[in-house]
Amino acid sequence: MESLFYSAMERASDVGRKNFPSTAFARGIFRRKSIVFWGGMMQLLWLLGAFLLGSLPFAVWVARLAGVDPRQAGDGNPGVTNAWKAGGWRVGVPVLVLDFAKGMLPVLLARWVWGWSGWPLVAIAAAPVLGHRFSPFLGGRGGKGMLSLLGAWTGLTLWQAPLVVGPLLTIGTLGLRWREGWILLLSAAGLLVTILWGRWGGESLALWGFSLVMILAGYRHTLGWPLRRHVA
Repeated sequence: MESLFYSAMERASDVGRKNFPSTAFARGIFRRKSIVFWGGMMQLLWLLGAFLLGSLPFAVWVARLAGVDPRQAGDGNPGVTNAWKAGGWRVGVPVLVLDFAKGMLPVLLARWVWGWSGWPLVAIAAAPVLGHRFSPFLGGRGGKGMLSLLGAWTGLTLWQAPLVVGPLLTIGTLGLRWREGWILLLSAAGLLVTILWGRWGGESLALWGFSLVMILAGYRHTLGWPLRRHVA
């Protein structure tokens, strides 16, 4: 009788172990939740860092070293074009490289080193462009961010987006001689066709939509008629 009692207790204990999660299982759940939490925190910090990097006004700082101010040249935009006008190639080339790099590096590392994807990656790609455009170092009045935007596309797709956009920019500028806004829209249209044809995925489509908004916001004043710019 006593042996039957102990046998029944052992069977009940086995059922209990099967019906309730083990300590190892609970630790596994906690570990996975911790990984998700700290992964999200890292993405958030990377997003803020990308915005801060994009907000660095290299056009103003490099030009200041040469004793000029890009905001006093051209349309007053603190970007590479006016930096080149104000200080020549010695100012323009470093600004071009730095503005491109600050858009490319955060996205390049996030996509190809950390392996991030989805909306966090899209946000990281947009962050340096928004940082450039609304730079806290310039009181929220930064440049248009097109070079940093091209850098972000390069970080996302490596050589693919520049291979599409570069020739279209050249054709629009030197061949068709269109206004800046129309040239950028031509490049955006060619990029959209490539995205859809090549099935690049949702991140590319989302970044393309963001790019279109940035173009329209920054160059709406150059979308008038005729398409060709006046050449003196």
